[in-house]
Amino acid sequence: MNKSKSRNMAQTMLLLPAVLPVIFFSVAPIGYGLFLAFTNARAGNNLQFEFTGLENFQRLMSDTPFLESLRIGIVWAVSVTLIGLFVSLFFAVLLNGDFPGRSFFRSLAVIPWAIPPVVIALMWLLVYEPTSGLLNAVLTESGAIDKNISWLIQPGFAMPAAILVGVWATIPQTTLVILAALQGVPRELEEAASIDRANVFGVFKVATWPSIKRIVYAIATLDFISAFNNFSIVFILTDGSPGGAIRLPAIFAYQQAFEFGDFGYASAVGVAMILVMSVSIALAFRVIARGGEKAND
Repeated sequence: MNKSKSRNMAQTMLLLPAVLPVIFFSVAPIGYGLFLAFTNARAGNNLQFEFTGLENFQRLMSDTPFLESLRIGIVWAVSVTLIGLFVSLFFAVLLNGDFPGRSFFRSLAVIPWAIPPVVIALMWLLVYEPTSGLLNAVLTESGAIDKNISWLIQPGFAMPAAILVGVWATIPQTTLVILAALQGVPRELEEAASIDRANVFGVFKVATWPSIKRIVYAIATLDFISAFNNFSIVFILTDGSPGGAIRLPAIFAYQQAFEFGDFGYASAVGVAMILVMSVSIALAFRVIARGGEKAND
């Protein structure tokens, strides 16, 4: 009995270095944010705040700017996820092939993943710069446009321009995950499918896709959560402008907390974002589970 207790104590002590940072830097802030969401806490020194119940959430339901930011966030996240997924799938299939320099190009695909989001945003900010940016220079020289375009200011271009940056930042990680899944597909399945189906798409549909689809669904869910939570890239590019056209929920919460000092309401926005992500995760698990059942059948 004493040995068992000693063993359990030793296991607990070994887990503490990994568990304590999670508690202090993840669980505790989330718990405090949940608490603030039910109060009227505001910025200031030693200000008293009161418990207001569901008042902040009732305000959310009728707050047009928040609802609009939620819509923009979902559109942004879905667009970045789907476009990035298809592009990554295409690149992964190419990199899974046998061609000269394959290792070099695989290594090249990792480089954007190593770049911090802030650096990515600053880099693309220079590309989109209206007067001396690379994009306007190339398009002007080629005759595609007659005058410079303010890509991140004009409403018709701002969202697509930001989505392009989000996709660029998403592709490396998604490509590597799908590539790893492709390398786990048994060659026997593809060879057997190639006997019955002459074209590449037929082989991919019958043999490859069933083997990798659960991993694709999983990485797509992670990409959606990452895009929906995005702050740094879009904030540096546009600060939510023009006219709030790219004001994601995270930017809206930031403005409520640090520009207007309404910490209670900003925390309620954070709780709403957690609910959206929880629903997305639940749906993803359901899709993955159904895919597994079909595969087993």
